[in-house]
Amino acid sequence: MRRPIIGITTYVEPAAFTVWRDLTVALLPQMYVDQVVRAGGQPVLLPPAGEPAQVVGRLDGLILAGGGDIDPARYGARPHEHTGYVRTFRDDAEFGLISAALDAGLPYLGVCRGLQVLNVALGGSLHQHLPDVVGHTRHAPEPGRFGHLPISPVAGTHLAKALGESPRQVPHYHHQAVDRLAPGLTVTATADDGTIEAVELNAKPFVMAVQWHPEAADDCALFEALVAAC
Repeated sequence: MRRPIIGITTYVEPAAFTVWRDLTVALLPQMYVDQVVRAGGQPVLLPPAGEPAQVVGRLDGLILAGGGDIDPARYGARPHEHTGYVRTFRDDAEFGLISAALDAGLPYLGVCRGLQVLNVALGGSLHQHLPDVVGHTRHAPEPGRFGHLPISPVAGTHLAKALGESPRQVPHYHHQAVDRLAPGLTVTATADDGTIEAVELNAKPFVMAVQWHPEAADDCALFEALVAAC
């Protein structure tokens, strides 16, 4: 059997590599690619350019990767002083992509920003700076370093089937999270401080999104669940 083709969205940011410095690059942490391959999928990178929604019919599954913050205007809010790395061209591309993917019934895994895009696309809103809500910075302890906090999966969900029902520590790096939950979404995991850490879409066979970073985990259970759904 061929490997299911899994599209993964990318960042577009200044980067340095080999002899090149400060070049604008469509990029993605290799961890995503490695985890999809490890789970049995074939990764294909989807930069936010052209009309990526047009490729949905050629994919078996979709991952919306992490990244900068969504433009708060999309959920009717003004920018918080800590809202940053907003890339409106990426918002445009990914909101179109998620709409096409949901219409097509494509198996979906949202990672960090990917959960937030799903929630906002369906009518929800976000806490723009989580420390203001929970009173600590352990979800993103310092720039470029993951926090490791426990999450508690909800029994009977796709998430619990993949990870088990017991609390487990997972790698976090986010300063935003779900505020108003969109209609149709169900909370499938929370952190000890009450932060919504995972959701699923009730009306679809496999639409899962997590606020943490499973690409940085030791296991590839969520990527295996996505590939199995494909």
